[in-house]
Amino acid sequence: MITTLTSAPASVILEPGQSLRTAVDAGTWLQVAEGRVRVVSPPGWFGETVFTAQAVLDEGDVHHLARGGWIEVSALAPAHLRVHAPAAGLASRPEPEQGRPVMRLVRLLTGW
Repeated sequence: MITTLTSAPASVILEPGQSLRTAVDAGTWLQVAEGRVRVVSPPGWFGETVFTAQAVLDEGDVHHLARGGWIEVSALAPAHLRVHAPAAGLASRPEPEQGRPVMRLVRLLTGW
């Protein structure tokens, strides 16, 4: 059974075989209070290919989601997961364009 939520709750309890799909902000931390889960990261691009990364987390593990988007958490054993949202203002702070590698490359190629 898969449950889909538009925003992540602070605490999630899943039985083996259950999955949760939810949207998270960049900078969110997942903490496995008990059990074992598989986390599928938000989709990303590598060249012209869409990819997702997977991580298996055991009791006591903490996982940082650097990018925001939709994740899927599946219970491999009875699990209690805590979701820690980023501090207010940190996730929405834009990176300066000059600091982004792509923008540095564009400036180098165009002389901009």
